[in-house]
Parts: sequence; structure tokens; C-alpha cells
Amino acid sequence: MIFNRFEWTLLVRVLLLSTSMLLCLYFLFYTEKYVSGGIIFLLVAYQVYELYQYVLETNRKLTRFLEAVKYSDFTAGFNKDSRLGESFGDLNRMFNDVFDAFREARAEKEENWQYLKTVVQHVNVGLLSFDEAGKIELLNNTAKRFLKSNQLYNIDDLAELSPELHKIIKNLPPGSKTLFKPSVDLHLAINATELRLRGTLYRLISLQNILSELQQQEIEAWQNLTKVLRHEIMNSITPIASLAGTAIDIIQEDIISENGTITFNQESFEDITMSLRTIENRSKGLVNFVEAYRNFTNIPHPEFKRIRVKDVIDEVVKLIRAGVAKSHIKFSVSINPPNLMARLDPKLIEMVLINILKNAAEALEEVPEPSISLLVFTDHEQRVLIDVTDNGHGIEPEALEKIFIPFYTTKSHGSGIGLSLSQRIMQMHHGNLTARSVVGEGTTFTLQL
Repeated sequence: MIFNRFEWTLLVRVLLLSTSMLLCLYFLFYTEKYVSGGIIFLLVAYQVYELYQYVLETNRKLTRFLEAVKYSDFTAGFNKDSRLGESFGDLNRMFNDVFDAFREARAEKEENWQYLKTVVQHVNVGLLSFDEAGKIELLNNTAKRFLKSNQLYNIDDLAELSPELHKIIKNLPPGSKTLFKPSVDLHLAINATELRLRGTLYRLISLQNILSELQQQEIEAWQNLTKVLRHEIMNSITPIASLAGTAIDIIQEDIISENGTITFNQESFEDITMSLRTIENRSKGLVNFVEAYRNFTNIPHPEFKRIRVKDVIDEVVKLIRAGVAKSHIKFSVSINPPNLMARLDPKLIEMVLINILKNAAEALEEVPEPSISLLVFTDHEQRVLIDVTDNGHGIEPEALEKIFIPFYTTKSHGSGIGLSLSQRIMQMHHGNLTARSVVGEGTTFTLQL
């Protein structure tokens, strides 16, 4: 509409200018009325000036409008009263309406930014971000409290406050997490991620104090461990005490002492022998239990290496291949990509895999077509995952919740240490060990590195 008015107004001005020029030429060259021709000439000059100003005003307004948009300056406005015509009044109104929309959008954006800023400053998770040069762009109040610093301008300034924490934050790969305990009242879970904004790469670090959660889990772990220890010790001590009392009763009642010679009948001899054998067996079982507990609490610290995962898998397959073949278990391995690399302790990871594969093989007893598959791949965060799947009888839901508790076992001959030990090793690799199972279909254990 505005363009149409501008077009018609411009056309009318051009026609008037053309008519005036023809009249000027007519009076000057055909009628020799020089005075009239001079007046019309002045009128032509005025019309040319007005036409120039008319067109130039549009360019000026467009230039002002585009500069305001470029520099986000919407404080100025356009005068709605224009001496150049109604179309310019409409154009001014449209420009002002656009400015009002921009101002409203910017005000809403500013409100949202202030709201987000307030939320970020008051969350209980410490947030810290810095660019490739180390310049800190975000440091909320919780992060300041954790770092014991009111202001940091560069991430390298953290080296003066806590060299170890500075090293962790600088070297923590994106998408990974770790734990750090700077003081007795602070246990930080540190997560790292990267994002690119307007061509600049930023590292975002989250710091969360998980001390209370760890304390609660520690209490629950001790409670579970105490139950298991009490159960195992009582199962051993109760028969030992009972049999020892029985042996004493036999000695007091059935043994005859005459002239320094002690005699007792065959039945008493057999009862005492049986009691002592049972006490010996139960004592050995208790010793083995204590030894298993000692092994669980003395896991060697991992010696990390950058190694090809296929090399670890090949070594494990060599160790279990004979046993799998003997049991007629169909065994398959898939590694994608084949040259996948990971940072791990090969000996400890081999121990975990062998334990899980051994459990899988035991779960396949009396299964018509037993099979185990070992699948190595990466997830969307480029973490290495190893799935060990069997088509056995599966694990009952109530047992699945407890299989990682130390000394818990559903086997008559098991110690209950294997899976809890394996999970502890994975945690020392900053990973995890999980299990999912469907009764009657099978079980999958997943190692996450």
C-alpha cells in the first residue's frame, strides 16, 4: 500500500515536471514570452528540488532504519507528520511499529536473560564456563563457594587456589565426569561438556557436592554389608559352637578315665570325629569368606593405558574359548569400529569380562541352544560400551536389584564377590557396570568406560 502510494505520487510529480518543462520551452522559444518562461523555469527548478528531496527522504529513512536495526538502537523514532505526502506518513508509522516490535522483543529477551541469570546464580550446582583462551565467561555463586573465590578472570587463576582441581578441569575430556574431594566437607562430582557459540568454543564445567548422597549410600552399603557379614558369620559360628558343646558333653559323659588311661566307645569316637571335621570345614569356610572380603577391599589401583579394545577382547576370548567350546555354547564377538581405542587397565578389564562371561556360561546350563554375544560399540557421547548377552533363564527382578551387593549370591557355591568386585573396578575406571534381564529370555551386562 505504501509502495503504491509512493509510486503514484512519484508518477504525478514526474508528469507535472514534464509538463512544466514543456511549457517553459514553449514560452521561451515559440511565444517569446520570456517573463512567463522564466517564472515557469523557476517552477521547474523548484519541482526538481522537491522531487530530489522526495526520493532522497526515502533513502534517508531506510538508511536510518537499517542502521538502527544493525546496532540494535530502537530508542529513536520517525516523525509521523511528513510534509512530503501521506505515503511518507504511512512509512513512518510502519517504521515506528517495527521499532516497537523490536523494543518489545528485546525487553522480553532481557527479562528472560535476567530470569535465566537469576536461576543460574541460585542453583545448587556450580557452573563454570571458559573459552579457548581460558577467559571465564560464567561463574555462578555456587561455583564461587566451592572454589573459595569471589572472582576468577581466567581458568589458569585457579591453579593458585587448587592446582589439582585446575589440572582436572583443564584435562577432563568433554562428555566425561570424575570425582574430586578438596576438603572433608566437600566431595565434588565434576562433569565437562563443550559447545560452540558464534564460532567460539566454550568448555562448560558443572560442580556438584555429592557428600550427603555419598554418606547416605555409605550408610546403606554398611548396613547391607553388616547384614551379609552377620549372616555369614552366624552361619559358621552357630554350628561350631553347637558341635563344640556336643563334643564336650560326649567327653564328660562317655569317656572313662582309669589309672591314667582314657577310654571311650566307638560311637563316641565317631561322634567326636564328625564334630571336629564339621568344625574344621566351617572354620575353613569362614577363613575363605574373610579372604574374599580382604580381596574385595584391596583392589589394585588401575594402571591406565591408551589401548585398542580389540586387543583386550582377543585376550579374553583366548582364555574362555576352550570352556565355551566344551559347553557347546555359540559364542560371537562384534567390535564397531574395529580400531576403537580406550583408556583402561587391560588386566583389570580382562578380570571383569572373564567373571561376567563365566557367570553367563553358568547361566546357560540346561538351555537347549546356549549362546553368548559380546558387542563393543560407542554411544552418542563417544563412550565405549561392552555388552555381554546370554540367552539363559534370566534373573528374577528382586535378585537383579541385589546382585552388586558384596557377598550377595543366588548360587549355592558362590561367594557373592565377583559382580561387586567387577562394578568396583568399573567405577575406578570412571565408568559403570549395569545389568538388565528378562526372565526366560536372557541377561545383558553392560560395561561403560
